[in-house]
Amino acid sequence: MTGENFVATGQLLGTVVAVQANFYRVQMDEEDGEHRSREAKEKLNLNVPLPLCAPAPSLPPLLLCTRRTRLKKIGQQVMVGDRVVVEEPDWAGGRGAIADVLPRQSELDRPAIANVNQILLVFAVADPPLEPYQLSRFLIKAESTGLDVLLCLNKSDLISPQEQQQVSDRLLGWGYEPIFISVKDGINTDQAARYLSNKITVIAGPSGVGKSSLINSLIDSAKLRVGEVSGKLARGRHTTRHIELFELPSGGLLADTPGFNQPDMDCIPEELIHYFPEARKRLAVASCRFSDCLHRDEPECAVRGDWERYEHYLEFLDAAIAHQTQLHQQADPESTMKLKSKSKGKGQSQYEPKLESKKYRRISRKTQLQDLQELYRDEE
Repeated sequence: MTGENFVATGQLLGTVVAVQANFYRVQMDEEDGEHRSREAKEKLNLNVPLPLCAPAPSLPPLLLCTRRTRLKKIGQQVMVGDRVVVEEPDWAGGRGAIADVLPRQSELDRPAIANVNQILLVFAVADPPLEPYQLSRFLIKAESTGLDVLLCLNKSDLISPQEQQQVSDRLLGWGYEPIFISVKDGINTDQAARYLSNKITVIAGPSGVGKSSLINSLIDSAKLRVGEVSGKLARGRHTTRHIELFELPSGGLLADTPGFNQPDMDCIPEELIHYFPEARKRLAVASCRFSDCLHRDEPECAVRGDWERYEHYLEFLDAAIAHQTQLHQQADPESTMKLKSKSKGKGQSQYEPKLESKKYRRISRKTQLQDLQELYRDEE
């Protein structure tokens, strides 16, 4: 049963495409066009026939909506991508009120967006150069969402066909078939657009790889800021500031998200191995001796071996274990371990035994004075 089955007849549906402070931009469904036309004419006193030479009134497909107080009281959050019920639409003024949020098919917390179908991961093969470790980290984060992952490699015009084939063969070994594109020269952008049709897609990747340029090439009305790559650091400059959904000409919505360089490894350590397609392939034909195998040095492990990203897995596993230990330490104040942060550039943070609470704490002068006064009274 889909969310639309819960909507009463006559209620208007839309999709939240942007959140601005306490307001929500909602793109109304096409079937609501009849409501817009009728109510806009009533507001604008257009009940009389218009001359043939007069242009039709401009009816905004977007409404700037507020959230009903009832939703706020029950703690119902409204996210970008939510399917919502809109009441009391003012088509002429472009205003409305969100009365209800339909059940979500999927939900991401970073970025905060609902009902996503797939993730479009964009990297550059040059300027900035492709970094396998960084790419692997993004792929693991994308796989952890449970959504389909589409990999696009931009700026393919800057490398030779032989280099392109080498990159393609390497990624095929990882379990991915990339699409080589060039936004600048318009190479294969139409092929990428076909995968986005009639879906809600989140576009992600590090800064400076051409995400905003790709969106501008696919959607003329987007007009996003485009930053140049820093020559000193060989990294892109951050240009996207907030999450926004853009309507694709062929149908579907594309979400641009703020760029970030290193996604967090906040997954469960036991689940990490399943985010590597090449490891899933091994586990499909064999199983480890121990059900809780972490695939490091356990005997009779089906995964440990000579596949390229195994070293990436071990590093990500250490990060995931450290993150989980930190969560347990925060949830359990009586934990005997504490996180010790190292200085920048001196390795990762480590855990060390925590001193017993208050055992080595100096007694304050106020407490000492109170103890002396209590002792004096006892002597009297």
